[in-house]
Amino acid sequence: MALPFHVSVMSAASLANHIDELADVLVDCVQGGASVSFMLPFAHSQARDFWHGVAQSAAREERVVIVAQDEAGRIVGTVQLITAQPDNQPHRADVSKLLVHRSARRGGVARELMSLLETEALKRGKKVLVLDTATGSDAERFYQRNEWQRAGEIPRYALNPDGSYCATTYFFKQL
Repeated sequence: MALPFHVSVMSAASLANHIDELADVLVDCVQGGASVSFMLPFAHSQARDFWHGVAQSAAREERVVIVAQDEAGRIVGTVQLITAQPDNQPHRADVSKLLVHRSARRGGVARELMSLLETEALKRGKKVLVLDTATGSDAERFYQRNEWQRAGEIPRYALNPDGSYCATTYFFKQL
């Protein structure tokens, strides 16, 4: 059964008002073992610092932050479209930090976040999207199911939050 939620682009100004909710989602994902650049122990203050940086980047129009909110307006998921690219890649964007709170998973939140991300990418003239994710993860299977093309795998690319090594798989999607 799908969780009632809606997805939207969050303005840079609004991000500042939702730092704690965004931090809660990030902390939950890291504590759940997601390899999203952070290590355990991971404090809420570290997550807040990360999101403050994201808000600053969004204010500079370097990225678009998309959120999913439940019926009560609580943020349960987020993803970022990194639009700032080198001069020779104006048609490309990176996808970063697709995060869904464990309490909201398996209800279509990730799929809807990515659908809006693709729409927003096209609005900004982006035709090629690129991302990486932990090899063997639920996220890898999600991207495969949603028409992303596997480009390759790098062994021992990063660390999981517990310090163990993980490979990463690169994906791309032509819009």
